Amino acid sequence: MFENQSAGRTDSGMEHFGYKESLARSIGAFGSFAAGVSYISILTGTFQLFYFGFGTAGPVYLWSWPMVLIGQLAVALCFMELSAKYPIAGSVYNWSKLLGSRIVGWSSGWLMLTASIVTLSAVVLALQLNLPRLWSGFQVVGDGTGPYDFATNAVVLGTVLIVFTTVVNALGVRLMAMINSAGVFIELIAACLIALFLALNIRRGPEVFFSIGGYGSAKGFGYLGDFLIASLASGYVMYGFDTASSLGEETHEPRRTAPRAILRAILASFVIGGAILVFAIMAAPDLHDPKIGSSDGGLQYIVEQVMWGPLGKIFLVCIVVAVTVCSLAVHTAAIRLAFAMARDNALPFGEKLARVNSETRAPIVPAVVIGVIAEAILVLNIGQPKIFTVLTSIAVIMIYLAYLMVTAPLLRKRLAGQWPPADLAAGGYFTMGRWGMLVNIVAVLWGAGMALNLAWPREAVYGTPWYNTWGAFVYIAVILGVGLAWYALKGRHHIGTLASHTLPTASG
Repeated sequence: MFENQSAGRTDSGMEHFGYKESLARSIGAFGSFAAGVSYISILTGTFQLFYFGFGTAGPVYLWSWPMVLIGQLAVALCFMELSAKYPIAGSVYNWSKLLGSRIVGWSSGWLMLTASIVTLSAVVLALQLNLPRLWSGFQVVGDGTGPYDFATNAVVLGTVLIVFTTVVNALGVRLMAMINSAGVFIELIAACLIALFLALNIRRGPEVFFSIGGYGSAKGFGYLGDFLIASLASGYVMYGFDTASSLGEETHEPRRTAPRAILRAILASFVIGGAILVFAIMAAPDLHDPKIGSSDGGLQYIVEQVMWGPLGKIFLVCIVVAVTVCSLAVHTAAIRLAFAMARDNALPFGEKLARVNSETRAPIVPAVVIGVIAEAILVLNIGQPKIFTVLTSIAVIMIYLAYLMVTAPLLRKRLAGQWPPADLAAGGYFTMGRWGMLVNIVAVLWGAGMALNLAWPREAVYGTPWYNTWGAFVYIAVILGVGLAWYALKGRHHIGTLASHTLPTASG
C-alpha cells in the first residue's frame, strides 16, 4: 500500500535511534533506485555467473531465476516495511539491533561489513574479463599467456577501480549519486537492447527450458543436485537491494522513497536480467558448444556470436560501465555500514570512522580504510586464486545470514503482535497489512534454506582441500569468531552512540 502518502511528512525515522542529522540529503527518487539496481547489477552478475549455472544444469537452470525472485522478494517486502519506518544508514545492522538485540545487531553488521568488503574485491576483478577484449593494451602485465598474467593484471585493473570508487565516495554522496545514476541509466538501456537483440535472433523455442538433456544422470541426487548447485548463479546476483534504504539518511523523503526504490530495483533486475538469460539460450547458435559453460565463454560468448560489427565492442563498454557503478555502489554501502556501526562505537577506532567531513558531508575515513582492505584482499587472487574464489562465495552466504538476522527477529515481533507499528498505516507509509505474517514466514524459510544451500560442502563449488570444501563453515567461523572475540573482550563494554552523533534533547 503506497496510497495516501503524506507529501508534507519529512520525518526521517532517525529519532527512534537518537541520532542527529550529519550526512547531506541530496539523493532523489531515481538516485535511490539506482543505488539498489547498481548493487544487484544486471549486466555484471548475469554475465559473470551464467556459465556456472548453464554449465552445471543446462538451460533448465533458468527456473532458479524466478525461484530466487520469490524468496528475495519476500525479504525485500520485509525490508520495505522497515525502510518506511527506519530509513537509516547501515540499515541491516540498525534493524537487527532494534528488532533483536545488541549482539544480534552487531553480528549482522560485522558479517555484512566483512562480506561487503570482500564483494568489492570480487566485483572489480570483472574488469579483467572485459577490458583486454576491448583493447590489448589493458593487458599491462605480460601478454596473458603466463601462469600469473591473467590474475596479476586483474589485480592491477581492480586496484585502479577501487582507487576511483574511494575518491568518488570521499568527495561526497552527490557526486557518487550522479555517476551512479548515469551509469545505471546506461546499463538499463544497454541491457534492454541486448535482450531485444537476442530476442530478434532466437532459433529455438521455449521447450528447451523443459528438458534436462542428460544433466544429473550420474549424480547421487539426480538432476535436483545439479539444479541446487546451479541455482547459486541466481542467488549470487539478486541481493543488495537494501542499499537504497542504507542511503536513507541522504535521501529526500526517505520513508516514502526507499520502499519504492527497493521494490523497483529487484523487479527491474528480475525482468531485464531474466529476459537476457532466456533469449540468450534461445538465440545461442549451438547449445552443445562447451564454451557456453566455461568461464572463458559464457554469456559474453553467446552475445558476441549473435552480434555483428561494432556492436560487440559497444556491448563490452556497457559491461565495463556496469562493473564500475556496481563497484561504486558496493563501496558506498560498505561505507554507510561502517559509519553506522562506528557511530555506535561498535568498531575499533569508532570516533575516527564516524567522523563526517565538514565540506563534503561524507565519512572519508571509512572510504579509505575499506578501499585499502579491499585492495589487500585482491592480492590473494595472485597466489591463492582458489581461496579468493571461496571467500567471494562465502561473502554471499554472510549477506544472506545478515538478512536472516533481520527477518527472523521481525517475525518474532509479528508473532508477539508488536509489528507493524500503528503509525505506518496511519501515516500512509508502506505496509503489507494482513499479508505481512505469511510473507515474513516465507522470507525466514527462504533465507535459512538458501543459506544452507549456499553453504553446503561441495567440491564442485568450493574445491579441495577440506577447508575449502567446508569453507562456508570454516571461514565464517573464523570471521565471526574474530569479531565476537573483540566484541566480548572490548566492544560490549563501550558500545553506545558517540556524543558527537547523539541527538540533543529538548531542554525545559
